[in-house]
Amino acid sequence: MTIADLREQHLILFEAVSGSRAYGTNLPHSDTDLKGVFILPEDRFFGLNYVPQVANETNDEVFYELRRFVELLLKNNPTVLELLGTPADCIVYQHPLFARFQARDFLSKLCRQSFAEYAVAQIRKAKGLNKKINHPEPPARKSVLDFCYVTVGAGAQPIAAWLSRQGYEAAQCGLAKVPHLTNLYALFIDATPERQHGYRGLVRDPEVSQDILLSAVPKGEVPVAYLSFNRNGYSTYCRVFREYHDWVAKRNAERHQNTVQHGKNYDAKNMLHVFRLLQMAGEIAETGQLHVRRPNREFLLQIRRGEFEYDELVANAEQLVAQVKASFATSTLPEAPNKEAVEQLLIRLRKAFYEQQAT
Repeated sequence: MTIADLREQHLILFEAVSGSRAYGTNLPHSDTDLKGVFILPEDRFFGLNYVPQVANETNDEVFYELRRFVELLLKNNPTVLELLGTPADCIVYQHPLFARFQARDFLSKLCRQSFAEYAVAQIRKAKGLNKKINHPEPPARKSVLDFCYVTVGAGAQPIAAWLSRQGYEAAQCGLAKVPHLTNLYALFIDATPERQHGYRGLVRDPEVSQDILLSAVPKGEVPVAYLSFNRNGYSTYCRVFREYHDWVAKRNAERHQNTVQHGKNYDAKNMLHVFRLLQMAGEIAETGQLHVRRPNREFLLQIRRGEFEYDELVANAEQLVAQVKASFATSTLPEAPNKEAVEQLLIRLRKAFYEQQAT
């Protein structure tokens, strides 16, 4: 099922422009995101193939099936709850039945979790992005050998430096486990003219190997040194390297360019949403109302333009988190929406829609 199918079969209950254009933080080049609610045809709804959501390929047009929409409303999910506060100039279409959904029937103390804690997650994400931006990983991955050290007196030297100083080649080396000691290996050197011991070297392939190689060592051979492989350090490095380059591959090029241009080394759009969500959460707790169109557009755009320092924004956001928590502690909102009443609303609305289609 596609969005075109929803339109052709007149299954859409609600359609609206969402995102920055609804918040009032859009710029001339901003994309136009669409979100909405549809209802499955009666036979599809009672059949086995329930469709909870339909989206386009770029995921900037998303429609929720009525039941899924209500499920998310009961959780006070910000994305769907905001649809009930859509500014009039952003509503593309609204079926008369959809008017039965009112934000006041769903707003509850769950918003502290769904809005504020989501914002906290965005702060953590911003911190992670800040680290990635300020500490980029080089394109070439380090090898196992970069995490191998040879004991020298009371200290240690990187294996490559040690081999160079001793005049040995990696192919001459043989490693054997040292009993009872984790990641410590006896290092043997085959100095015979024809390398008769047949040592396997240190790794199979320095470019791709994930571990060191062990060799069969003839009896009586004496190790020339001991090698330590920082296995945990290598594992952590590989994870960070992979996460960084996954981020590079998937990051929004325009947003990254904006980060580079403002020079403050944080994802400004991400931080904009942190403050938007926290401010909305505070308003919900204190007034019981949902305001999607933001009254402080210029302040939010200042954040987006990178006019504040990263540490200043994080400190202010964390202060807002504390204020929101305090506001919800004294709020008169219910703990959660009335599930039974909402379920009855869902049933009545679906029946009414199917009855209208049948006539």
